[in-house]
Amino acid sequence: MTFFKSLSSLRHRQGTGCRINLKVKSEKSHPMITRRADDISPFIVMDVLEKAQEMERKGDQIIHLEVGEPDFDTPDCIKEAGIKAMQAGKTHYTHSLGLAELREAICEHYLGKYGVSLAPDQILVTSGTSPAMMILFAAILDPGDEVIISDPHYACYPNFIRFFDGVPVTVDVFEDEGFQYTPEAIRPKITEKTKGIMINSPSNPTGNLLDSDRMAAIASLGVPVISDEVYHGLVYEGKEHSILEFTDNAFVINGFSKTYAMTGWRLGYLIAPKAYIRPMQKIQQNLFISANAFVQWAGIAALREAGNDVLRMKRIYNERRKFMIGRLRDIGLGVRVEPTGAFYVLGNVKAFCTDSYHLAFDILTKARVGVTPGVDFGRNCEGYLRFSYANSLENIAEGIRRIDEYLKETCRV
Repeated sequence: MTFFKSLSSLRHRQGTGCRINLKVKSEKSHPMITRRADDISPFIVMDVLEKAQEMERKGDQIIHLEVGEPDFDTPDCIKEAGIKAMQAGKTHYTHSLGLAELREAICEHYLGKYGVSLAPDQILVTSGTSPAMMILFAAILDPGDEVIISDPHYACYPNFIRFFDGVPVTVDVFEDEGFQYTPEAIRPKITEKTKGIMINSPSNPTGNLLDSDRMAAIASLGVPVISDEVYHGLVYEGKEHSILEFTDNAFVINGFSKTYAMTGWRLGYLIAPKAYIRPMQKIQQNLFISANAFVQWAGIAALREAGNDVLRMKRIYNERRKFMIGRLRDIGLGVRVEPTGAFYVLGNVKAFCTDSYHLAFDILTKARVGVTPGVDFGRNCEGYLRFSYANSLENIAEGIRRIDEYLKETCRV
């Protein structure tokens, strides 16, 4: 019996469904811990990363293909702007909505890139996109309200929704249909409790894009659209579109981490209809006060000065993307849908195993390569692994070589 068949049997014996290692709701782990905190699912890619880091501390050399974090250094013009801001004493609270200068730069960016006119008072600057999502869902969800999301989806979407007593309603998207989110599949899921339809293009984990006709059709369904646009700027074929090109009845979540290699700077923003801004501002004031001042000045430099740096990073990402797709196919992993944005490839491993959680950790332990199990991104992504090409070509090549050896060794009967 192969290792993979053993895992499948173990999963069925455990009876825990696709999220085999996640805690099933039962008694709370401690009487002083809230149900909200006890029941939240882990972000599995972080579990993989932290296990990999533990192995590295013991001397193992790990190839990281799991983390969605640019391996590039932040461009010099951005770092210099941040340093100058600190030296100039710009280290105090800013307006709770964010620096007027940064909000104006964001307006310039959306006008130049998408032809969309915004007002600075439609924008709330946050310490990363996760706080933006937190503020958004806190503002629009009452208990039992619903948000429609695709499956696969970014791992944290349903956790954010549930954290504010909302209900994530999933719409399956399939590999043989290009992982395309369709209005025809969304429409039957809409109820009187639906507060938003969430889209993510380019998508994590699939790397695919929604075309303009499809986005327009989703916008026409009469429900506010929540568009996560954090991977805009990292598109290699086709063109990304903002939902604001098609409707004003929308919320946009965006940030600087991915396109500008600024993950550690923690800078994002939320664009919303004006009626929502004051309630969101009050949440920001109470929970976060404002985003870091000098980081916001660095964000202005990113938008206005880092264009050539972004083009350079995109060219290198594209080389890695093409290489990774070819090598994953060479070793027998299915990549039927070629990703054209972000920096991920979703590989179909169903020919080897349908237990992505244990497979990912076994690859980490035995091949010393970090990959993300598909189950992190929803029930419909079981049987896949997500590979990040935010790493050097040399490391990608070595990582896939190790996985190839692992599969050949482990699949022997």
